[in-house]
Amino acid sequence: MSAANRLAQLDNLEANDLCTKTSMALDALLDIMNQETMLLRAGHLKEAGVLTPKKSQMSQDYVTLARAVKREATRLKAQAPLAIEKLKIKHESLATQMADNLRVLATSRNVTQDLLSDVAKSVGNSQKPKTYNTGGIISTQNNAPIKGLSIDRAL
Repeated sequence: MSAANRLAQLDNLEANDLCTKTSMALDALLDIMNQETMLLRAGHLKEAGVLTPKKSQMSQDYVTLARAVKREATRLKAQAPLAIEKLKIKHESLATQMADNLRVLATSRNVTQDLLSDVAKSVGNSQKPKTYNTGGIISTQNNAPIKGLSIDRAL
């Protein structure tokens, strides 16, 4: 089935059915974002990373449905005004949840980068030569950052 046919099917759904389907997709997206946020707050980065493909798919599903709702807004407001109002309220909660999720993601990333930087500095400091120069002072000529430390930034 082509993308145009799938979109036409969504546009032709009964008003309440389209709103219900969109609401269910939004609930699933909110749930997985909440799971990810909780895992990140607890420091379980790997477990949170496992949710990423599922979250991406749910986001894509919701956006597709939300666009169908937008295209059919006039009809939906006339045929299912209460369902549209509930959907609008849920959509506003998505913005709040997304902001919280992004804040936690940014914090996790900053903490991880700080830890990795501290490790790199520590390793670099241990690699500095501990020899005396001609004046009897420990040499500080090798201030170059450590080379050869690799960091996996997948998260």
